[in-house]
Amino acid sequence: MGQPAAFFDLDKTIIAKSSTLAFSKPFQAGGLISRKALLRSAYSQFVYVLGGADHDQMEKMRQFMSELVSGWDVATVREIVADTLHNVVDPLVYDEAVQLIEEHHAAGRDVVIVSASGQEVVEPIGEMLGADHVVATRMEIADGKYTGEIAHYAYAEEKAAAIRALAEQRDYDLATSYAYSDSITDVHMLEAVGHPYAVNPDKELRRVAKERGWPILVFVKPVALRSRALSARPTLAALAVGGAVALGGVIWAGTRKRSH
Repeated sequence: MGQPAAFFDLDKTIIAKSSTLAFSKPFQAGGLISRKALLRSAYSQFVYVLGGADHDQMEKMRQFMSELVSGWDVATVREIVADTLHNVVDPLVYDEAVQLIEEHHAAGRDVVIVSASGQEVVEPIGEMLGADHVVATRMEIADGKYTGEIAHYAYAEEKAAAIRALAEQRDYDLATSYAYSDSITDVHMLEAVGHPYAVNPDKELRRVAKERGWPILVFVKPVALRSRALSARPTLAALAVGGAVALGGVIWAGTRKRSH
């Protein structure tokens, strides 16, 4: 028997928006997209957040992003993502998701982010969140630039196929593993594990989850990871101060005994 793992969708499961579209402003500032494309991406983000990610919506987003990135310099994209990652993504991360990731790690389970967004965006976010592995969409690259074609689209059935392949490679036991997603398009991934969870589910996934008795989780508290880390520091500081006081008391007591 292998070890269980925890598989997380990214957009609207760990973070509150589309991870790729969240970088529209930095990409425009870096000269990659026009103001018209920026406005279109903002509209796409609005529709995505309100309307969910059914197949038609995901297909429109795929076509939009494929057309948008065609000809982009890959090194420039990676540089922009690295430079703006915390400012863009930090305020969008659900605190409840971060807690779940921490709990799975504490239980000795690998955490894997599985996303239809591009790997140049997903991999840095995964690293920021402490994920052990990332499965993401890969764009075709020629001469250091995106061609606009997709080499591997990590979407729908492909997500399930990817986690099965990773489970075989990493010796994960899917029957005891966990998966989390908000979208009906990820039902195949959820079906592949023994413990599926619907997170802020769209209408169709909510219906399926109720029919199959899958737990439904509601994440409502986006939090900046930096702020979250800082909020934990006073506790550590208090322990350090307490230890210093105790140590000081021992030293003082020993000195006092010697003086007598």
